[in-house]
Amino acid sequence: MVERVTATQAACRLIAELQASHGPELIFYQSGGCCDNSSPNCYLAGELSISPHDIRLGEVGGVPFYISAAQYEYWQHTQLIIDAVDGEGGTFSLECGSGRSFITRSRLFTAAEADELRGA
Repeated sequence: MVERVTATQAACRLIAELQASHGPELIFYQSGGCCDNSSPNCYLAGELSISPHDIRLGEVGGVPFYISAAQYEYWQHTQLIIDAVDGEGGTFSLECGSGRSFITRSRLFTAAEADELRGA
């Protein structure tokens, strides 16, 4: 089955480093913009309250990944690909200060993938 959210090897390595430093209980939340730049933010579990209006898209590197329902409406036709790049992202995310940051790349689902997701 096609996944709504995936992660690159670079992102998975950074997730593993964060888990080694902070413990295994992390969550991701795709921000909607403004001061945190529409970035995937990684938090310690419990640092961010997940509301009934948030959608769990899946997992990246074994970590749950959430997005707001409003943001999902814009991005429901795309697969989110979480990557890690060199440089500071200027977000509230757990990797801040590490010299690397998570970013979201995306691609449109193919017609066959969209059909599969509608059927699920």
